[in-house]
Amino acid sequence: MDWTGPTLSTIVVTHDSRAAVERTIPAVAAQLRPGDELIVVDNDSADGTPATVRELCPEATVIESGSNAGFPAACNRGAAEASGELLCLLNPDAVPAEGWREAIERPWIEGRGWAAWQGLVTAGGGRILNSRGGDVHYTGIAWAGGAGEPVPDGLREEVEAGLRAIEPGFVSGACLAIASDTYADAGGLPEEFFLYHEDVDLSLRLRLAGRRVGVEPAARVDHSYEFDKGPAKWRHLERNRWATVIRTYPAGLLAILAPALAATELALVVVALRGGWAPQKLAAWADTLSALPRLVRERRRVQAGREVRTMEFAAAFTPDLASAYLGAVGRSRLLRAVLRGYWSATLAVLGDRRR
Repeated sequence: MDWTGPTLSTIVVTHDSRAAVERTIPAVAAQLRPGDELIVVDNDSADGTPATVRELCPEATVIESGSNAGFPAACNRGAAEASGELLCLLNPDAVPAEGWREAIERPWIEGRGWAAWQGLVTAGGGRILNSRGGDVHYTGIAWAGGAGEPVPDGLREEVEAGLRAIEPGFVSGACLAIASDTYADAGGLPEEFFLYHEDVDLSLRLRLAGRRVGVEPAARVDHSYEFDKGPAKWRHLERNRWATVIRTYPAGLLAILAPALAATELALVVVALRGGWAPQKLAAWADTLSALPRLVRERRRVQAGREVRTMEFAAAFTPDLASAYLGAVGRSRLLRAVLRGYWSATLAVLGDRRR
């Protein structure tokens, strides 16, 4: 059969992922077309993951890093080796459903104008959502949209009928598709992040350059996801949140949001004390301060590629802390009213500015 779509390079980053790849690699390999490739970048596994991948898919390219340089660095290394026109970053524990390969190229084939997009990420054997597209609060806090909700019936049909546009705040790195040249032009993922928030940063950089991101709900993967991965996760999340804010937010937006960002830090100290991760919050502050000279240099490069007004960039954000992971904080009516009021005032100010 002759295929007219783009060639696909699927990049899977592993670290002690043998049990996960035993499910994921066969599901990917079974759907690849002639000209496609599977690239596995292993971050120094001690459980035999590379050998397992080679046994399951002898055609796969397996790159053994020899150290754990983190998820973004491994993705960038895999992308540098890729020959496909389209890249798909896929978590080792995100198992593609039947029809994933055909669906992941649809935004390209249909010319939707998206610079990057994600599949619909489910959990629990496809019964519930893990991410229908990420949400980003204007303070930089980000989460998987729709996590824990039942998978809607007929979601694909709604999208095709134009009844529900799915262009989220950010696209999830669990199953992220992007043209290889777009990925290269964007500079890939920020390697200093090591883990977490790198997909938020990439999405916001694309938006800053006037590009759009989306979700293809027919490209489904089932993700074995657990939010709680120990206190160290909070250090990565918080330092990388600040790195993203510093790198991507236009100066005018930063100035207007300064009080909100300061108030958020005070609130997060209380949350961290109650949650037992105050040392990680302090370490995230230290990380951010020590990295500030580098972040300012990176900011200059990122902002130099800006092609949109601040108001257009701000359209990616939500004023609501509506994540299931935030518990009572997200359900507070008073907090919601305050946050919405602040954001409405921010948008009013931005609407009067040319840049």
